[in-house]
Amino acid sequence: MSTDYDGVWKEALDEYLDAGLALLFPAAHAEVDWSRGYESLDKELQQIAPESEVGKRYVDKLYKVWRKDGTPGWILIHIEVQVWPDGAFEERMFVYNYRAYDRVRRPVASLAVLADENPKWRPSHFGWTALGCTHALTFPPAKLLDFRGAEEALMVSANPFAKVVLAHLKTQETRGDPAARHLWKIRLVRALYEQGLSAGDVRKLFRFIDWLMDLPLTLDRVFWQQVRQVQEERKMPFITTPQRVGRLEGLFEGIRVCLKIKFGEAGLQLVPEVERLYEADKVEAVLHAIEAASMLDDVRKVVAAQSAGQGP
Repeated sequence: MSTDYDGVWKEALDEYLDAGLALLFPAAHAEVDWSRGYESLDKELQQIAPESEVGKRYVDKLYKVWRKDGTPGWILIHIEVQVWPDGAFEERMFVYNYRAYDRVRRPVASLAVLADENPKWRPSHFGWTALGCTHALTFPPAKLLDFRGAEEALMVSANPFAKVVLAHLKTQETRGDPAARHLWKIRLVRALYEQGLSAGDVRKLFRFIDWLMDLPLTLDRVFWQQVRQVQEERKMPFITTPQRVGRLEGLFEGIRVCLKIKFGEAGLQLVPEVERLYEADKVEAVLHAIEAASMLDDVRKVVAAQSAGQGP
């Protein structure tokens, strides 16, 4: 099993920034005029990223918002989701903050979502003082581990982002225990139907849960049978059950055969990386790349790009 935390968090923030800040950063959320919406600035973020970070997989997002107090003009919210402790994290927050300010000359609020599993790692500051000068950034961290013990509150919360946080925590907690993950996954899906969410929210949140809480193929089949049962019980067919399992199995087998024929045993070494993609469209892109590739490195680059969510 593998988990693409990066893709899930980026999509979840884009869909539910309002709800996400309400849950994780309530003080910041209260200062934003959500009636004016928000704008994701992914292209601008790439332009301010330090050259050394280009191509690395960090969950960083930049949004344009307006303040509720009537202060003229917009401001930026920079959000970094960090899923493992990183000694360079504080400096990266500092660099992104001042580069964003340098580019737009507008206030930049940096917020840190600490999604790692180390309860003692709580970065919140970077800067220095030299010869009477001080240059520093202090940023609020939201530690997801602090929600452990509040699983039932997250389960029944009307805030849709609570389901994303709970799915993330249970994905980490059940690493190496697929049976326990399966039980939590179907509980979360049942909760989506029981809480009166819109069809659109059910589909989106289901996608996040399914994306995060991946299961072995045998349990995945059982899970999809249970999903169909839940839909029949509730008479709410919000989720179209895909033939994902069989389709992926066929694609993986085709890739193994093609890699072996074209590149020999060296090609088969790439199979584990392909199987971590777990999305049919990405796996299909790799299969097409094998057909067109003259060297194994050509395929390896496509696998890396699909894994990073950048396309071929």
